[in-house]
Amino acid sequence: MLIVTTTADHPAAQRPTTSALTRLPPASYFLTSAIFHYLGPSFAVLLFARVDVLGVAWLRIASAALVLALWRRPWRKLSALDRHGRLLIVALGAVFALMNACFYLSIDRLPLATVAAIEFIGPIALALIAARTSRNVAAVVAAALGVYLLTNVRFAGAETGIVFAFANAALFTAYIVLAHRVSRRSAMGGVDGLAAAMMFAFVFISPIGFAGTVRALGDPVAISAGIGVGVSSSVIPYVFDQLAMARLARGTYALFVALLPATATAVGVVVLRQLPTAVDLAGIGLVMAGVALHREAA
Repeated sequence: MLIVTTTADHPAAQRPTTSALTRLPPASYFLTSAIFHYLGPSFAVLLFARVDVLGVAWLRIASAALVLALWRRPWRKLSALDRHGRLLIVALGAVFALMNACFYLSIDRLPLATVAAIEFIGPIALALIAARTSRNVAAVVAAALGVYLLTNVRFAGAETGIVFAFANAALFTAYIVLAHRVSRRSAMGGVDGLAAAMMFAFVFISPIGFAGTVRALGDPVAISAGIGVGVSSSVIPYVFDQLAMARLARGTYALFVALLPATATAVGVVVLRQLPTAVDLAGIGLVMAGVALHREAA
């Protein structure tokens, strides 16, 4: 998932990680993040045939937590946080766990592009609450119409998937709010905060997801694929998000975010052979228009 923030929100967390990467155009960071943001989940769908859905969610979080922990060693800074800061990190970890579980349960039942489009209704609503402008009203209306088209087409026989998709959207909104607050804390911001939260996410996902991996423990291909899903879904996108947000203006980044449902559609077609109907494309287009229109409070 993505955090729509700017360098001003957490300057310390936005420093580039390598000089080679910083020479690339900032748009390339976002493109890489966008591709992996849905490429990983598309591979997860293929993995559902070998591992339980919640087991895949556990593998994703476990592998991401391990990689980020070895890289950032967040426990060193976690001890410097006050009680409120630690509660924020724990809450973000809980959201990570539930959000990933709901996301995978929804894409197991619905096309990836449909879930991706529904995912953005929450952040657009947040923008309306933060800045009640005619532009944001139009954004909410467009997104709501798009979601209506998508859910109206897919509702029959997929009620459970729709419920999980909207739960994922609500959790994605909570993720943005909590991650934004975490990123503003000087003692633990950016990738360090995410790494710490992912450690707690591992704790929260284990009771509901580990059992789903038991039958796959003797399958090295499934385990390796699960680790690959975690790295491609949670590690690579987060790192490239940080690089993109460090150099892109807020308006430009918000415009790029509007392309994510299209990215999900393209990945779904290429990897999963999920061909959208004309109504699906209209709904996705309306959601994209809503994301592009909305503006956060200054």
